[in-house]
Amino acid sequence: MGATLQDEVAKITGGQPSTGPGEARRGTSQAPILTIENLHVHFVTENGTVRAVEGLSYAVEPGEMVAIVGESGSGKSVSALAVMQLLPQNTARIIDGSIRFEGRELLDLDDEEMRRIRGREISMIFQEPMTSLNPVLTIGLQIMEPLFMHLEMSESAARARAVELLTLVGITDPESRLDQYPHQLSGGMRQRVMIAIGLACNPKLLIADEPTTALDVTIQAQILELMKDLSRRLGVAVIIITHNLGIVARYADRVNVMYAARLIETGPAEAVFGHPIHPYARGLLAAVPRLDRGRSSQLTTIEGAPPNLLDPPEGCRFRPRCRYAIDLCANVPPMKEMDAGHLAACHRANEIDALEKAAHKEHTAPASTVVTDTGDPILRIAHTSKFFPIGGGFMRGRVRYVKAVNDVSLHIMPGETLGLVGESGCGKSTLGRLVLRLDDPTGGEILFDGTDLATLSRSQMTGVRKKMQVIFQDPYSSLNPRMTVGQIIGEPMHVHEIMPKAKIPDRVAELLELVGLFPYMALRYPHELSGGQRQRVGIARALAVEPEVIVCDEAVSALDVSIQGQVINLLEHLQRKLGLTYLFIAHDLAVVRHISSRVAVMYLGRIVELASSDELFANPRHPYTQALLAAAPVPDPVIERTRPRTIITGELPSPLNPPSGCVFHPRCPKATAECKQAVPETRKLTEGHTVACIHA
Repeated sequence: MGATLQDEVAKITGGQPSTGPGEARRGTSQAPILTIENLHVHFVTENGTVRAVEGLSYAVEPGEMVAIVGESGSGKSVSALAVMQLLPQNTARIIDGSIRFEGRELLDLDDEEMRRIRGREISMIFQEPMTSLNPVLTIGLQIMEPLFMHLEMSESAARARAVELLTLVGITDPESRLDQYPHQLSGGMRQRVMIAIGLACNPKLLIADEPTTALDVTIQAQILELMKDLSRRLGVAVIIITHNLGIVARYADRVNVMYAARLIETGPAEAVFGHPIHPYARGLLAAVPRLDRGRSSQLTTIEGAPPNLLDPPEGCRFRPRCRYAIDLCANVPPMKEMDAGHLAACHRANEIDALEKAAHKEHTAPASTVVTDTGDPILRIAHTSKFFPIGGGFMRGRVRYVKAVNDVSLHIMPGETLGLVGESGCGKSTLGRLVLRLDDPTGGEILFDGTDLATLSRSQMTGVRKKMQVIFQDPYSSLNPRMTVGQIIGEPMHVHEIMPKAKIPDRVAELLELVGLFPYMALRYPHELSGGQRQRVGIARALAVEPEVIVCDEAVSALDVSIQGQVINLLEHLQRKLGLTYLFIAHDLAVVRHISSRVAVMYLGRIVELASSDELFANPRHPYTQALLAAAPVPDPVIERTRPRTIITGELPSPLNPPSGCVFHPRCPKATAECKQAVPETRKLTEGHTVACIHA
């Protein structure tokens, strides 16, 4: 990206100067390009009417980036689909409201008129590009399609424009990429293609629905920098829908906070983050782990879950979860303007600061388990590798190897949490599978309590697995939908013959209470639980056999912010109470900093840096670690506007053909000719801090 992107954008805009990162475009005299007033969207289902959006009103100006945040099911995506007129016709009903684009009422347009606007003047980038792109059509054809339909370009002109767009979004070798299919591109490249399609016809409004959720932090930063730059330079208005408050703080001009189908707070990003008014907005911000803070306190959580929109509570929707609720909250609160442009829907908005101050108690985390290096590690990984063969056999050429894990050495002490971070494809989950012996290592040793797991038979591993368990990323896919919660939690106790069958139900009830669920939930099925509750069931199942080590593989990444905070606090509580040891695999650096004692940074199958959590985040020495931390946003607009933005360029190389020497050198700003010659030795900088870099 870098200069190439700037040059391309400048070429299209005629060299117009860009506003600085801190210069918001609010306050101009321009009329809003989009105005939504009192929008109500209902879904008619066999179980009743779901009130998905109620009374939503906001406006977007040209060149402005407006973020819509809130938990899953709050109505964010539904409101965007209503603008695009892409709601399912059989079930969705727009009951009331107005959506005006450049003064034109979109709800009065027929399908043909809307098709002329959709893609031409209003574009949308969807959350998952792999499902949004047609797998049987080339990238080039999908980019050129709106050019044929809306601009009536010739094939040669459309192809030239497609090359220009791919260059604009930072894809190298655009000519050859046009003839490739979606599955031949990485996740980051597919998302860039979606942006290119969205920008193809120079739209005036771009709606991005969770555009970076599936992307690594480095690619996420590249994509969002691109979108912000285009918004500034081309005057494109952007609506970004996300649950990542860090990227909102870094890039948004204004923020709309939604809860249970309603807008509950709106204002400039600095005002909403600096002085949130609504108790839900305050709780949402307090529940986010921060990269710039250590493990000094527990996360503040919002207890409970969002209401069922089939039967929402009367009055303020947040009332059942709000600690400041009074009888007046049984009435729907009006929007009140607290400061210029900063509004909140709360009956107690004027007294919330005093209430917060009176109720505030410092939630200092109880002393965590003391971890020392004087004893023996419970888990030791020594020069472990895992190579997957590709090809070979008759008519398939020579065998090549994907070096997923390459000469990794780590140890974990009893009661410790070791965080393992890195981009997708770096080998984190493969290493977790090797620890669990779900895959056999190609070389090296994995010692658990002094025993090499690779030498154990299947029956011997069954005994070891009682001491090692796993919490998976997606609780819905890892829980059997045909079994009740009680059967799911009780199954490992039955398989390992932990206790007599008659006593298992009582133990299940104890485990449910331990993870913050009610015993009666043992009779429910997974689909009857919320995402946070399902993840708690997964934790209870892991605890059923009384393990010593738990591998947490992206255990909280699929959860909403407030539910994520509850689960993180639960994991910390269980560690203190039961003396558990965690291998915590994640890509969210703020979560890793909050929960981990030590952190290992992995890149293309190798550990490039290892240190205590506080030391690594305060003094990163490897260029890749520095790039990861620079790319990860902090949920504070004031800090974000002053932080240096050294965005790493390029994408993770293929492990099938890794670079020679230091595997990071093609993307490293400090790389020299020496870096290409040999793999750098891991060397000790200070006690407990090691790095594999000749320039560190």
